[in-house]
Order: sequence, then C-alpha cells, then structure tokens
Amino acid sequence: MTVPAVTTLETIAGGVTTPQGFRAAGVSAGIKATGLDLALLVSDRPATAAAVFTTNRAQAAPVLVSVEHLSRSGGVARAVVVNSGCANACTGEAGLAVAHGMAAETARIVGCPAEQVLVASTGVIGVGLELAKIERALPRAMSALGADQGPQAALAIMTTDPFPKEAAVRVKLDGLDGLDGFGGPGGTAAAIVGGMAKGSGMIEPMMATMLGFVTTDAAVPLPLLQRALGAAVNDTFNAITVDGECSTNDCVMLLANGASGVTVDQSSYDAFVEALRAVCLKLALGIVRGGEGATKLITVTVTGSASALEARRAAKAIANSLLVKTAIHGGDPNWGRLIAVAGRAGVAFELSRAAVSIGSIALFASGRPHDENTPAAAEYLKGTDIDVSVDLGAGTAASTVWTCDLSAEYVKINAEYRT
Repeated sequence: MTVPAVTTLETIAGGVTTPQGFRAAGVSAGIKATGLDLALLVSDRPATAAAVFTTNRAQAAPVLVSVEHLSRSGGVARAVVVNSGCANACTGEAGLAVAHGMAAETARIVGCPAEQVLVASTGVIGVGLELAKIERALPRAMSALGADQGPQAALAIMTTDPFPKEAAVRVKLDGLDGLDGFGGPGGTAAAIVGGMAKGSGMIEPMMATMLGFVTTDAAVPLPLLQRALGAAVNDTFNAITVDGECSTNDCVMLLANGASGVTVDQSSYDAFVEALRAVCLKLALGIVRGGEGATKLITVTVTGSASALEARRAAKAIANSLLVKTAIHGGDPNWGRLIAVAGRAGVAFELSRAAVSIGSIALFASGRPHDENTPAAAEYLKGTDIDVSVDLGAGTAASTVWTCDLSAEYVKINAEYRT
C-alpha cells in the first residue's frame, strides 16, 4: 500500500549543477563583444527531459530544433548548449542549420546522439549566428565542465541581466511505498532540484521564462515530469512580467537523471512539484527583480474574482499597466489607476464592493476612497519590495503576479539595444 508522502523542503546554496550527476561550464565564444557567452550543461547519464516553449508564432531556430529533438529522442537528453548575444531568431534555413550544427558538435564531444542535445539561444533577433565560433569554443567548454562550474554557466547565458539567477532545494520524501528511495526499508529519501535562468527585458512569458534550465537527481517518468513542469511554470514563470513582451526564444527545460537513487511516483508527485515550484519561483522573482531599469519588485494580488482565470487576467493587466508601474516608481499611491485597470480588464467587476490596498494600507473600499491613508501609502512606496492588492468584489478566486516598476533606464536600455 502506498503511504502518502511527507515533504520537507530545504533551501540550499547552488544551482543547476547542485543535483548529483550534472556538470556545466561557461566560456567565451566571441559572440558578444566581451564576457562569457556559451554555456554547456551535461548529465553524466541519459536524463529524462521535459520542456515548455514559447507560444509566440515567430519561433527561433533553437526552439524548433529542441522541439524536434525531444520528439525524436522520446524525451531523453544528455546535454544542453546555450549561447547568449544572438537569438538566432527569424534567420531562416541558415539559422536552422546553425542550431542543428550546435547540437551535432555538442553530441560529438559529449558522445551521444544529436537528438539527445537541446539547444537554446538569446540575444538580438534577426542576426545570423556564426557556427564556427561555437564549434571552436565547445571543446574548451567540454574541458572546463565541472560540478562547481554552475555559476559560470549562469553568467554565460546573461544578456542585459544585472546579475545571474540560480536556485537549489533539497526535498526529503517519507513513505515512498515503504522504501527509503534507495531500495532499503523505511527512512527518508532525499533528492535535489537546482536551476539557473536568464531574463531581464522582453518578459511576459506565455509558457516559460526567457531561458530557464532546471535539473534534478531524482528519476521521474516522462509523463509525470512534463506535468510537474507545467504545474510549476504556471505559478512562477507564467506569473511574471517585466514589460508585457513574449519572446521568440522563451523556454524552460527540465532534466531528471536519477543519480540520487530516488524515484518520484504518483505518491510523491505533489512533494516533487513543491520543490520544483520553489526553485522556479526563486528564479522567476530574480528575473523580475533584475528587470531592465527596475528599482522595485511589485507583488500584485487580485482577490474577489469570479474565477482563477479571470483573477490572473486582471492581475496581469495591472502588472503590465504603464501608468501603474510609473506611479509606483515615482512613489505615488495613485489607487485610481489600479481601479481603472481592474475595471477595463474584461473580467467580472463590482465597483461598489471593490477595494485597493498598497501594502496593508487601504486606499479604496466599498465604493469610496480613503485619502486619509495616502501619506502612509506614499511612505510605504519608498521601499523596494511593494505589495499591491485589488479586490474585484465579484467572487472568491485569487491570483498573484509579480512585476517591477518602469523607470527611464528601461527606455534608455531598449532605445539603444542594437546601437
């Protein structure tokens, strides 16, 4: 009889190579003018692989190749090769040839079939990627591979990111069919989930983040792995926005190699998803906190909605409002902007029962303003972590979305991105 799993999560230092059996490297291939721009992630054994990709119809060559490889391999991967500085998007047949070439050369040096290599790229759209640069750099990346080189890989995938994003947790699972996860009786089984991500601008993922790579040393059957990734992404990467832009290259890839000896089954699935969600949330919040020009992390919570879907829709509308984002950047507790967005979001909304709070400070409730609280709200907005709550007055469902403020620096970065 299967005993329900009890989960204990422990946040630990590390990232994508913290789970057993994974190595990574970050090197310079000369794609960017300076710095690291090529990352290699390798599992020492074949890993079960799941992924989610951008829903943008203008999909980059590496996305198309990775989708193809996951289909051909049956969801098995040994390596992921990633470049920054060039998106290899909207580059036609030449771009597809480069993405295939990246996989083929990686497969040659790792010693695996090409379809067991996943590819990702990030950078400027519409610029050709030079395969020769990658082919010259890959042997150096292979030589530099190490379980301690995850931080270098996290640096190599960055573009305008102000800092790298890494996360890791250890999850302890009790009662896995009466075994300890290692074939022994009773006890506690432990596995690690780790990851890295990049993203700073062009962020409103509609399936994932700009680029995210997550690993675990648990063994997870492919159907459970794909379902777990979808569940974790929905509440994390799909719940962030910097500027309301869905990229051509968005992807999150999850590799499970079983090196810990722990196998996740239906009884421990919820606990595994909890661990996966914890890693993805830390990475996703890092993307928002490091948004282009951002000075504040904003948590938008919508309550009183007719459905969870409408709550998410309203929260996204508020989080993407330029007027809301600039008001918070300037420290202006302009609750009217929040009400206006909620009312035009296309969801059920009752003004007479609606409410707005900034932090714990009520500014609008039951159809009337509370302007006497404005000075306290203005003082609260001087902080860097801001909570905004809107009750739609139309039901009981809720949703939370994370965003950042909009500053003049965002305009400067994107006005000069290619120049």
